[in-house]
Amino acid sequence: MAQGNQESEISIQSATGDSKSYVVAGAIVRCSCGTQRTRLKIPFSHGVYIKGKAQLTIEDYVPGVHIGSFGNCSNMENPAVSNSMMVDIYGVKKAPCVPVLTMPWLHGKGDAKVEGKAALLGHCTHKCLYGGDIVIEDDGQQLDF
Repeated sequence: MAQGNQESEISIQSATGDSKSYVVAGAIVRCSCGTQRTRLKIPFSHGVYIKGKAQLTIEDYVPGVHIGSFGNCSNMENPAVSNSMMVDIYGVKKAPCVPVLTMPWLHGKGDAKVEGKAALLGHCTHKCLYGGDIVIEDDGQQLDF
């Protein structure tokens, strides 16, 4: 892996569904409490690319920067949901999703550093403060933006 500001291109041959594959910008993630999927974003590259796409690290978890809204949240642990008057056709309360994440992704590849941080892998997970389990559904390597 390249470190620092030096740009490099690495070639990784892995299937999109491989849980040990490296995750790149544009990867698809979902939350167990959300109504839609979202894509991971990166405001600037760490200088390492896979198939022409910026590689992500476990530190790329900031809501509104790296992770967008998952549509609407249905977890009653979320105060916005418990106070909401919005319900779906099944009578389940919902409120707009605003993920609350307070730490890096779990289970990164510590021996593959990108700017000194563990690489993000397809099996990495996250947990929203309001109880949602966030998983990576597609590493983004084969996706078009």
